[in-house]
Amino acid sequence: MRQSTNIELLSPAKNLECGLAAIDHGADAVYIGAPKFGARAAAGNSLEDIAKLVEYAHLFNVRIYVTVNTILKDEELEETEQLIWQLYRMHVDALIVQDMGIIRLNLPPIPLHASTQMDNRTPEKVRFLADAGFRQVVLARELTVEEIRHIHETCPDVALEVFVHGALCVSFSGQCYASQACFGRSANRGECAQFCRLPFNLVDANGKEIMHEKHLLSLKDMNQLDLLEELMDAGVTSFKIEGRLKDVGYVKNVTAAYRQRLDSIFRRKSEYKKTSSGTSTFTFTPDLSKSFNRGFTHYFLEGRKGDIAQFNTPKAMGEEMGRVKEVRGNMITVAGVKPFNNGDGLCFLDNEGHLQGFRVNRVEQNKLFLQARVPGLTPRTPLYRNLDQQFEQTLAKRSAERKIAITWNLYETPMGFALSARDEDGNEATLIFPCEKQLAEKPQQENIARQLSKLGNTPYSTVNDQWSTVNNYFIPSSLLSEWRRLVIEELTRLRRINYHQEIAVWKPTKHPYLQQSLTYLGNVMNAEAKAFYAGHGVKQIDDAFEKSPVDDATVMFCKHCLRFAMGWCPTKQQGKSPYREPYYLQSLDGKIFKLVFDCKDCQMKVVLSN
Repeated sequence: MRQSTNIELLSPAKNLECGLAAIDHGADAVYIGAPKFGARAAAGNSLEDIAKLVEYAHLFNVRIYVTVNTILKDEELEETEQLIWQLYRMHVDALIVQDMGIIRLNLPPIPLHASTQMDNRTPEKVRFLADAGFRQVVLARELTVEEIRHIHETCPDVALEVFVHGALCVSFSGQCYASQACFGRSANRGECAQFCRLPFNLVDANGKEIMHEKHLLSLKDMNQLDLLEELMDAGVTSFKIEGRLKDVGYVKNVTAAYRQRLDSIFRRKSEYKKTSSGTSTFTFTPDLSKSFNRGFTHYFLEGRKGDIAQFNTPKAMGEEMGRVKEVRGNMITVAGVKPFNNGDGLCFLDNEGHLQGFRVNRVEQNKLFLQARVPGLTPRTPLYRNLDQQFEQTLAKRSAERKIAITWNLYETPMGFALSARDEDGNEATLIFPCEKQLAEKPQQENIARQLSKLGNTPYSTVNDQWSTVNNYFIPSSLLSEWRRLVIEELTRLRRINYHQEIAVWKPTKHPYLQQSLTYLGNVMNAEAKAFYAGHGVKQIDDAFEKSPVDDATVMFCKHCLRFAMGWCPTKQQGKSPYREPYYLQSLDGKIFKLVFDCKDCQMKVVLSN
């Protein structure tokens, strides 16, 4: 019989609250930022909070991955090594890293995952990283299903992790230097200033304006909910939700949506199964349109298509609710099929394409009463809801419960009784209780079932068909309650003891790197990283852009192409532009960026020109 493949749903955690919510709502693994050196500097967490998250997670066989995925300065290496040992001692399952210098530190036997910041988009790169000791590789977001399948077929022993939901970087991750070049804030150091969400003018070689103050580099958000099965069949084993800066409501809703979809696939396809324990039940119906999003895209998963960007706004527009039918002062009538709630947040695009928002004071069917008249809101204007007040209030409360299934067995011993609890993973706790036996006058099965089922705030739920094999003895409810408590404590102890934690043995490797020279794109910031690459055959190693800035550098490498977005791609659209190349982006603070179209690699490069 073919062994099932373990599939992991990996959720983000800005903090401990988000991490606990992700577990309750069905995550198989959670990734969270270390106190320092994570690619989201604003999402660092204390070691104490990480330890609490690990303790809770491991009870459900949920894994905790900690991000230490910035490039490091020489003076930071010693502190990083100490941090890694601290994380190992609190039983963190793996670290997500970018800097190859980390491999040369005195590491504990903790697995490392290769961050998407390493720019992992070829079988050769994935093979190199696996041979260097990485257990899991996070692939670039820009890959197609067929490219992912090819990587898996070439490297079948490597666990592949892909992003399936959330915000998209317009540049290949790890290959974006715009924030550093313009603001002195390095994306590779966790300080991205979100340059790509800014408005730009697009001009041609003659200075003629093509587009005015549009968010030309701002992409929609990824949503692969309906392509999970296709990704599994291509060899993906870890599905990652973006969002280490998102709030707890986002984590709850998105995790629950993907949990439900994965479980529905598992019910149909026995060759796949989840990696953790317990079943989550929800007090709400997950709806991805109700959490922060800039509109959704499959990005390049099914090949290059149009409409991956949102030029009008980098903000969340939410779900479409209908069109304005009538405006009377501070009251509007809406033609739509979805109900509104008091306190909803609505938005629309005005005549200049700018996003405008307002709140609803009171709702009477399709009539919305506002605090004041909203300028620019006219009949036939499409309305969007980016804050569903009722939905948010539901998520603000306890909205999920995760329980591990157990079966009870109460049976007779020579000196009394034994009570056993067996969980869904095969752990079994049995305790023997001396007790005087006294036959009861009334049937006891119902009371036994009732007392053993009172599991309250424990992480367990009972799934028994048969409760007892003993004769009809009278056992006081207080005694059954105490026995239940003691057995549950023992079962929990056994689950913690039996938790399987992976180890990694770190040995020096010498297999050749993919190339013999590295430019600033190698992100080599410290001497240990330089020594790593030199030890793998690289002859010429330049410093990272953050260490030694490069004049007229390409600061972004994008699969998103403005020429394609305008219908002017000479290879895929045979379109012809009325404007003279090269094209330039002008930021509102006066910076100029030249656009270089690399049709051979199907990329757009953004070059800092001044």
